[in-house]
Amino acid sequence: MRLLAALLLLCVPGSLSLSGPSTVTGTVGDSLSVECRYEEEYRSFHKYWCKQPCFPLWQPSVQTSGSEVQVKSGRVSITDHPEDLAFTVTLESFTADDAGKYRCGVATILKEEGLLGFLPDPFFQVQVIVSPGDRQLAGESRGQDTVLHPPLLVTPPPVTASSSSNSTQTSGSLSQQQGSLLGSAHFLLLVFLKVPLLLGMLGAVLWVNRPQRAVCGGTEPV
Repeated sequence: MRLLAALLLLCVPGSLSLSGPSTVTGTVGDSLSVECRYEEEYRSFHKYWCKQPCFPLWQPSVQTSGSEVQVKSGRVSITDHPEDLAFTVTLESFTADDAGKYRCGVATILKEEGLLGFLPDPFFQVQVIVSPGDRQLAGESRGQDTVLHPPLLVTPPPVTASSSSNSTQTSGSLSQQQGSLLGSAHFLLLVFLKVPLLLGMLGAVLWVNRPQRAVCGGTEPV
């Protein structure tokens, strides 16, 4: 009957022989503790904690070595409490990479009698979720503020004394050129229009005032 129950447990993600929280949430930089409980029949077996798929070469696990003895591997520690039929796993300095699915398990392979020693270990699956810490949120907020800053307005360079004098000299030279052109036009107008007109008027005045002489009781122009 026990063998049949063990075979049925292979069809579900976990074991009824172990229990614990299905989901836990940890904050970046803090510590996270998970308590997994087991049945009386597993009191003397070693318990372990690993990140699925729990292959020793890729996902190393931490395993108990005795009653009330803390075993530590890196930032992860595990302690078995047989009197409470539970073991505790603690993750220190929690990081974003610690998120994922983990396994609370009991090492029973080749340690139980009969065919049960060849069945997979009973385990319970725990989903670990990472919550960003206050520092990380503050950094993201500062990053958003930096991105949302309005673009800087580009102001034209100030006008210096040299540029002002250059513009004054340029306008003065243009005025001189325009004045010289106007003087040339006035000279040509004076030569070709006003001078002949004055000469004509002078000739008309002289003709009108010319002296006259008397011819046969009359006057005859000289």
